[in-house]
Amino acid sequence: MTQVTTTEPVERLVGRTWIVRLDAAARGSAAVRVSCSRPACAVQRWPSAAEGRAAAVAHLKAHLKAAPAPRAQAYCACKAHECSSHVRPAERRQRGEPWRCGGPVVLAVVTDREGRWWQAMECCARCAAATPGATTAATAPPLRPQSTPRPDPTATVAGTSAPLFSDPQPAATDATAVPAPRPRPERRRSLPSRIGQRTIPHSLRPTELRDELIALGDLFRSYQQREPDLATLADLHERKARAFAAWADAGGGSVLRDEAARSQQAAAAIRLQHEHRAGRTVSSPGHPDTGPAGMESPGGTAAMDCGPVVQRQLTVRTQWDHARSVLTYAADHAPLPGPQARLLTLMLTLRTAHTGTGNLVGQDITALGLTDPEDLIEDLTGCGWLQLPGTAGELLASRPENATPVTVPSLVPDEGKAGPFTFGRKMRPKLSGWAQKVISDKKLRKAKATAATRLLALTLATQTDTQGRLGPGVQGIALTALAAAVPVDPGELEHLVDQLTQADWLIDAALADTGLTGQLTERVLPLACPLWT
Repeated sequence: MTQVTTTEPVERLVGRTWIVRLDAAARGSAAVRVSCSRPACAVQRWPSAAEGRAAAVAHLKAHLKAAPAPRAQAYCACKAHECSSHVRPAERRQRGEPWRCGGPVVLAVVTDREGRWWQAMECCARCAAATPGATTAATAPPLRPQSTPRPDPTATVAGTSAPLFSDPQPAATDATAVPAPRPRPERRRSLPSRIGQRTIPHSLRPTELRDELIALGDLFRSYQQREPDLATLADLHERKARAFAAWADAGGGSVLRDEAARSQQAAAAIRLQHEHRAGRTVSSPGHPDTGPAGMESPGGTAAMDCGPVVQRQLTVRTQWDHARSVLTYAADHAPLPGPQARLLTLMLTLRTAHTGTGNLVGQDITALGLTDPEDLIEDLTGCGWLQLPGTAGELLASRPENATPVTVPSLVPDEGKAGPFTFGRKMRPKLSGWAQKVISDKKLRKAKATAATRLLALTLATQTDTQGRLGPGVQGIALTALAAAVPVDPGELEHLVDQLTQADWLIDAALADTGLTGQLTERVLPLACPLWT
């Protein structure tokens, strides 16, 4: 009888694996214990780590010597665990790729770099080579293909003398053992091209438009995986606006045209935010290269090079407007006269602006430079503007782990109505953090600046242009506006300006009968909230 080779797939068994571990026997003891994952192996105890490590290595060698050779039909144990021993978490999507496994089955030994465990497993040669610290102990013999007998073509049938087949048959040869080919993975159908939530039709013409939309979709997805870059994002939205407008002209409908308009608006808003963060916005309207509100028109570049790049604490125009609105509200609704009461009212308003309630600790009050903070807090509670669950002394003694809840009844919104401020819940801590950073400036604290000086610093920070020059239109701040914001005598105002100059807040400061001129120093320019005219 002759044999014929078949190509039926061979059923594989999951590769064997076992591990020998070296662990501490007890806390505070030098003794160790050696354990093996094989059920028949008992736990061993050794007085030192060196002896335990030697026993663990000897135990593993005994297993390798007694274990049979790796089985050629075994399924890779490493692939059964998604190749977690040598594939990084960032490459998890590639774990199922068929090219990661291949070659003959081997018995590999993986050693921990610190000598705490040793693992033996049946895996493919590629996984063994890719696993750090792995050593091949044995290799499986080649897997021979299955053979099935078939009748000899030269055999005769009973009662006849002629062979069953008349054509000559080749002599049977000893087939070389080769592994059965793995089944080729099914070829997945390619997903349709998309940009955002929209599918780009294959029939879209012209072809250049379809290629542009596909490229934009890839660029937007790539942008989501990288560090934010507002200039790049604005360019992408402008390209998307042009592409969607062309798509609408090609028969896409009015919905695409509306989306193109939204992309154009998004590009303008993102570019404006980028210019705000870079500190290159224009402070004077009517420039020939600028559009409304001092923004550069598409062709003008001179206005963008008018100052240094500034990373501001508050980055966008709406935040600057909200900061000024809180200062104005505190000036109009302060229940007590004087700069100290005004500054404390302002900080409490920032802490409770959204719901009328907030949390305070003693350091929030003592950092304001108040002469007698306890007495001032009692005055605010006595007039009903502030409500505390305890005394003023308890508030000053509170710490971050036991903050004191406070309530400002005038800021608690009525049911179904909005409060006095238009900003939301996430904006409030940004404004409060900005004000806290101004009044807690290192040089102001070192100079032991008074509450009036810190209140003036807050006021000047909201009355500058993008370069830090005081007043709208670089004309300075009128004395009437300063007197409304900082309630001090005119003679004391000059002393406050000198304090800010010595604290490296102001340069070229000049106080005249008409107002205060000067400029914020470069050190405090990130705290400024520029005016828009």
